[in-house]
Amino acid sequence: MSNIPYIVEGIMAYEERNAWAGLIVTVIVMTAYVVVILQQAAGGPLPDVDWWPTMLWTIGAGIAGTILLSIVWGIIAGARDPDGVGKSDERDRDIARMGSRVGQAFTVLAGLGVIVLCAVEAPWFWIAHTMFFGFALSAFIGGIASVIAYRRGLV
Repeated sequence: MSNIPYIVEGIMAYEERNAWAGLIVTVIVMTAYVVVILQQAAGGPLPDVDWWPTMLWTIGAGIAGTILLSIVWGIIAGARDPDGVGKSDERDRDIARMGSRVGQAFTVLAGLGVIVLCAVEAPWFWIAHTMFFGFALSAFIGGIASVIAYRRGLV
């Protein structure tokens, strides 16, 4: 039995599974995005790449992938523990709030970076990618903070 409250015999809380699903999908889709963009550039200047369709597909794939992984993982968890599969409590809400706050810091930093890039009239490529990677970093770091809070507790 675990010494961490709410984690009994290896069964993960619903919200923690969702945080893990988001982390896994974020790493996969962002890695794929970078690889595709670098392949399209083929050693040429990055701003010349037709990036926006790939970015939109990546965003859609990330959302769909996270939902799909959460559903599949939930079905598997439901087979193991039908009574606790979708339950959340005050601790889950506190951890979700904390993870969101941690992630928001990176969204704010990306927004400030976008303002600076706009002020210096940077190419749209760099402006869009600053915000795009800011959102991805926000989701990733917020998810990491949530998982750590589940494993070590809120301080």
